[in-house]
Amino acid sequence: MDVILSYIHHTRLGNHNMIGMPAPGPQSLASKETFKFKYTQKGEDFRAVCNRVSACLADSDYHFREFRDVMLDGRFTPAGRILSSLGTTKAVTPYNCFVSGTIGDSLRGPGSILCRFEEAAETMRRGGGIGYDFSTIRPRNAIIRSLDSHAAGPVGFLEMFNTLGSMIASTGERRGAQMGILRVDHPDIEEFIHAKQNDNKLSRFNLSIAVTDEFMGAVDGGSLFPLRFEGEVYRLVNARALWETIMRSTWDWAEPGVVFIDTINKENNLQYCETIAATNPCSEQPLPPFGACLLGSFNLVRYLRHRKGKPDIDVQSLRDDVKHVVRAMDNVVDTAIYPLPEQKEQAEANRRMGLGFMGMANAIEAIGYEYGTEDYIDVQSAIMDTLMDAAYYESAMLAKEKGAFPAYTSKYLEQPFVRRLDPATFQVVRDHGIRNSHLVSMAPTGTISFCMGHVSSGIEPVFAVQQERIVQMPGGPVNYEVEDYSYKYLGVKPRTADEVTPEEHIAVLAAAQKYTDSAVSKTCNVPADTSWLDFKGIYKKAWAEGAKGCATFTTGGKRGALLQAKPVADCEGAACAIAS
Repeated sequence: MDVILSYIHHTRLGNHNMIGMPAPGPQSLASKETFKFKYTQKGEDFRAVCNRVSACLADSDYHFREFRDVMLDGRFTPAGRILSSLGTTKAVTPYNCFVSGTIGDSLRGPGSILCRFEEAAETMRRGGGIGYDFSTIRPRNAIIRSLDSHAAGPVGFLEMFNTLGSMIASTGERRGAQMGILRVDHPDIEEFIHAKQNDNKLSRFNLSIAVTDEFMGAVDGGSLFPLRFEGEVYRLVNARALWETIMRSTWDWAEPGVVFIDTINKENNLQYCETIAATNPCSEQPLPPFGACLLGSFNLVRYLRHRKGKPDIDVQSLRDDVKHVVRAMDNVVDTAIYPLPEQKEQAEANRRMGLGFMGMANAIEAIGYEYGTEDYIDVQSAIMDTLMDAAYYESAMLAKEKGAFPAYTSKYLEQPFVRRLDPATFQVVRDHGIRNSHLVSMAPTGTISFCMGHVSSGIEPVFAVQQERIVQMPGGPVNYEVEDYSYKYLGVKPRTADEVTPEEHIAVLAAAQKYTDSAVSKTCNVPADTSWLDFKGIYKKAWAEGAKGCATFTTGGKRGALLQAKPVADCEGAACAIAS
């Protein structure tokens, strides 16, 4: 361990990038065209976008120059909605995603299904994706006594919201991304499991099951499990049989995914004042009703340096940059346009953000450690620990200057994740409070990683050394041949996603979650010859090791066959859990 992590402790090396590393920002035709279409205003280039965004988020001339330098050098990139909206004349939101307000079990009235439908339309119209918990809707065929009729059930209303997402283009050509979640104990859970076992229905939705600890215990014990709604038990089912049904669907169709909802709530820094039932469309942000997801990612390849003739990662520069990034991203909360007043109220109450990485696989493999190995995970953990510690420290110092987030109380210091902070950082939080309730999230970074040099996305391994990518342009889809960053510029042959074992995928996921106060978006690729017991074990291992969710993609499944016939598609606004 000391040998592997020795690079963490060296002094700052300065901006001496590795030989062969390209200039920052979009360089290939594919990345330039994509960046221009998605993020620029008329006449802008990469530098102009950095100037515009930095000017909007700066506290001072000094902060403007420092944050702009971080962006111009490609070391950090805010999420796409920030790039495309801040400082423009468009009345759109800089937030990528939101979670719906709780859906009431009635068709009309405040908080009803149609009320949330209208709010979803406004949210997507202004550029935001949205997640929903449909568990509050009564089961299909339940009697509606006031009308002497029968309920459509959650899946029936999923179809209605799916049509909405297909119709509304959110700030351009991108259609609204949505996440539908149903609790595993809802009476309609089996219908929900089968809802996307096709290649054309619910295409605007990712689906996930909110799996409880009670259910996992019933699976382990082989006991009967109650399906219930509003306290009424509709029937008892064999927990293992239901688990098998879920697993068969994820094997063949890569959906529904699984979120471990009790783990999410137990590990939530704000469990003392909120309950989470849903996530954003890619699941890296579990959020309360009307919660908003504010994202940005550090590009780890831009921290590669030469040290004694060998590639190294300048972690001290990363720590230094976090200060400017936290301050800038915190300012998004106050400058943003919000589709709904409830979203503004929620964002201002907790000031959540989610800082993460892209280029993680490229950078760590460049310094000599293959993706998924123990050494790789040790290095990843050290880097993520640096981000976590620096972000919490800088947010606490920002609280000293500007005040803690409004929902902060001393109960915050009792939360499990906060208690695991480095003692010195914990003391700073205790002394000053903290400006932002959550600070770390591992997003899939599909489009921004593509634009920033085709670097590896999020904490995922490289998908392929060379691949064809479809990008949606105003005139229609355009095919581009793209080459992996580390292979093209660093002379490294990466370990691709299908070469990483399922056990290694889960190990990377579980290790990342330890340093992430929100959640981790990660897909575990599963070879077609994986045994059934081993496949089911992936999800059990993820739950046992503290992951907040799990998604798999099986090359031998029906969804695999569909995708093998097509090139890899642009995943922004699509099924992130599959395409990431």
